[in-house]
Amino acid sequence: MTGISEAHRSQDVDQVATGLVACLPALNRHLRQSIDRQLPYPPLPERQLALLQYVAEHDGATVHKAAEALRMVPNNVSTLVTRLTEAGLLERHRDDADRRVARLFVTALARQRIGEVENIAAAQLATVLRTLSDGDRGALGSALGALEALTRRLRDHSA
Repeated sequence: MTGISEAHRSQDVDQVATGLVACLPALNRHLRQSIDRQLPYPPLPERQLALLQYVAEHDGATVHKAAEALRMVPNNVSTLVTRLTEAGLLERHRDDADRRVARLFVTALARQRIGEVENIAAAQLATVLRTLSDGDRGALGSALGALEALTRRLRDHSA
């Protein structure tokens, strides 16, 4: 009986994994498209946005740390830093202890834009969530902690 139970749990895990793989990218894509349509300025390419969000969460990060965290080549991150700096969204400051190292900081403009994007995303999701049943909203709310734990484990596992 244990073998059947374990096989059933394994099948459930596989089904959940397959469902998440299908659902999460589509959710992200639709949300991103909705946000991009509502922005009063051209949206950033995905890699630039990822770098900007990383630096916003890790002010003072180095190019090397950002490249590591984003799983990118440092030279590519340096190119993105140059573009974001030219756009007025990032600043580079030399490290006081080691002048060869540059520390990255988001600008006030970048913080404003990140806030705008987050507000648009939250409003879009809230509008759609209101169309779901109470049960579906409750299930999604209950799943938030598990999704956050899954995200942390994926990040730690792939490190």
